[in-house]
Amino acid sequence: MTISRQIVPTENANSRHRPHRLVPRALVAAIVTCWVGVAQVSAEEPAKTEGAAALTVVAVKPETKDWPETVLASGWLKPWHEAVIESETSGLRVTDVLADVGSIVKKGDILVRLNQETVIADLHKEEAAVVSKQAALTKAKADADRARQMSGSGALSDQKQVEYITTEQGAQADLDSEQATLESQRIKLAQTTITAVDDGIITSRSASLGAVVSTGTELFRLTRQQRIEWQAEIPTRYLLKIKEGQNSEIRGPDGVTFKGTVRLIAPTVSTDTGRSIVYVALPKEPQPHSGLYVSGTIDIGNKDALTVPESSLVFKDGINYVFTIDQAHKVHRTRVDVGRRRDSRVEISSGLKGDEAIVQSGGAFLSEGALVKVDGAAQ
Repeated sequence: MTISRQIVPTENANSRHRPHRLVPRALVAAIVTCWVGVAQVSAEEPAKTEGAAALTVVAVKPETKDWPETVLASGWLKPWHEAVIESETSGLRVTDVLADVGSIVKKGDILVRLNQETVIADLHKEEAAVVSKQAALTKAKADADRARQMSGSGALSDQKQVEYITTEQGAQADLDSEQATLESQRIKLAQTTITAVDDGIITSRSASLGAVVSTGTELFRLTRQQRIEWQAEIPTRYLLKIKEGQNSEIRGPDGVTFKGTVRLIAPTVSTDTGRSIVYVALPKEPQPHSGLYVSGTIDIGNKDALTVPESSLVFKDGINYVFTIDQAHKVHRTRVDVGRRRDSRVEISSGLKGDEAIVQSGGAFLSEGALVKVDGAAQ
């Protein structure tokens, strides 16, 4: 019996060709099926990602509120009225200074005393001169009375009678003149004591001990009644809406709020700025500081405002936006113009109709067309 052998070539490192092994068909089919499955999963994944919500948000609707309408303004804080206290006499030395900057004074309080020695001496001199003129008048009057009694008797000529009567009149005039000089000297003596012309607070002092003053020398400045007012500059388009008695509010640099009342509206408009001044009276307490430039508002009445929460605003590139939500729960960035702000809400002056559903907060994390999940119905 002949036995046949099948020789299988062995693998040689130096051989040029490698033998090919047959792969079972079942294994090939399994590999192909796996690749197809992976491809299908990869194709379906973007669709699932596209349908996912970007953020869960709370939807709200704009609300119409009856808000006070205000005018924004800026201006200086200045004294209501300022009194300048000056010397009314000349050539006298300051002997006492009894007030300083910040002193609260009453009308008539002594602020400065001037040297009185020479004034008193001149006063005594004038008093003596008055006594002398009174004596001269007494003599002249007696002579004139006798001349009147002898009138028509022929004992005294007419010329002499006229002379006596004229001398009496001249003596009376001399006495009146000396009395006026005496009164002037008394006034000068009173002027050596300089007093406050009104209640108020001293804001400036120029008086110095030992200085020789002249007429018109400024010694003090006084804010009358300690009253400070806000001189607000208002655009002319608001002038017809502003009335005396309207309420106002300003905020100082330290955060303190002052409430005031419109006292006066200037009758002219500045040709340089195109604005008019509105004078707002402020309270004594708390006492605002004069000389500050501050901003504030003036209430000119109430007006309906379409409002949204401040948290719904997104500020970007100098523009305000809100995100509205459509029926498909997609958001759309909508540009809006804002106005008044009050109680954590802001007025929308343009950009919304009022019936939109908007994102209450978190708009900074959204983009145009993003799909969101709405937590509850819009309120």
